[in-house]
Order: sequence, then structure tokens, then C-alpha cells
Amino acid sequence: MRTLDLHRSATAEMIEAARFYERQRHGVGFRFVQRVEEVCQRIGESPDAGSPLGRKDRRRTVPGFPYNVVYRVEEKRVLVLAIMHQRRKPGYWMWQRYR
Repeated sequence: MRTLDLHRSATAEMIEAARFYERQRHGVGFRFVQRVEEVCQRIGESPDAGSPLGRKDRRRTVPGFPYNVVYRVEEKRVLVLAIMHQRRKPGYWMWQRYR
């Protein structure tokens, strides 16, 4: 079984989005984090179920929020690369993930 790891940039994106939602309405930021965690759990259970995003990466939608969890399936782990807003420029995160 593969481990599931979040890249530090993905973690920062999740926290930033959660803070934004929490400022809009109490409890929504927490709900956002819960949904992201649920998606990550499903990714860990079935990593090949996500929609292809390029040659190596995949994505799954965060229910109820305009975000995708972008990840890469590797030999021994699944790496979450980004918690990406769906309206942000596609591929913005690719250059920074393996530095």
C-alpha cells in the first residue's frame, strides 16, 4: 500500500483557502478542510480513479467547493501536489513542486 503525502505548497494552499472561507462564514473553513481530507482519503484508497491531468498527474474535485486536489501516483506513495482553485490558471503549480 502506498502512503499519501501532501506537498508543503498544497498544505499552504489548503490553509489559505480555509482561512478565506472561515472569514466569510464561521465553520465553512473547517468544512472545507474536512472535504479535502475526505478526498485525500478516497485518493489513497483508489489513486487511479481521479481524472487524468497531463501525463503523470490526476485530480479529484472537492465536493461543494470550486477546488481540485491534484496528485501524482508514484511507486511507493501518492503525492498531493496542489489544492487548486478551479478558476486559477491550469498548471500554475507544476514548476514549484520538485525544487
